[in-house]
Amino acid sequence: MKNLPIAVSVMTGILLMVFLARCQSKTSPTDAAPAQETIITNQEEKGPLITIEFEKGKYHNHPLMAVWIEDTSGRFIQNIYVAESIAKGVFRHADNSRGQWMPGEIRRPAALPYWGHKWGIKAEDGLYLPTSKNPLPDAVSGPTPQNNFIIQSRLADTALQVFRVMLEINQSWDWNEYWTNNKFPDDQEYKTSSQPALVYSATIDLTRDVR
Repeated sequence: MKNLPIAVSVMTGILLMVFLARCQSKTSPTDAAPAQETIITNQEEKGPLITIEFEKGKYHNHPLMAVWIEDTSGRFIQNIYVAESIAKGVFRHADNSRGQWMPGEIRRPAALPYWGHKWGIKAEDGLYLPTSKNPLPDAVSGPTPQNNFIIQSRLADTALQVFRVMLEINQSWDWNEYWTNNKFPDDQEYKTSSQPALVYSATIDLTRDVR
């Protein structure tokens, strides 16, 4: 099989508009970084190369996200990219008990719940999340870029012909008139997530001449 590159524009057209509408909140827009970033994952794999382009919206502000591959029946195949805080179970701003924010272990099951259950590995505490003791490898994780970025990754299965590229994204603290901070006063996890995460998908068919 030819090792063809596959381009997937994740946040274009209506998807970008939906994401912008979702992220409009009391959070101030961030300043644009000077250059587009490129994230390279799974570079040791031998399958097809895929390229995913992400265009940030006006209110892009440290969202958590996961990108993965599944088959057309919804079976998880492999991770492409997972935000470092989720992948390692350690957040950079976790503990302010000393008067300043310090890194520390935090569990955020409401951040990317769909990805967690698709990934399907349950930790000792019952959550479908990596931990600091059992993190995801560096090959599929990294900090959330602050500007537009491109993910370049390879599939592990060299024979895979038809599959879905999945993206789940969640920007914490994005309250609005409907998703208020007292909507579920007894749900501590809701208070760390605010609006629910969004999930996007694109089906790739390598058997077709036009993709």
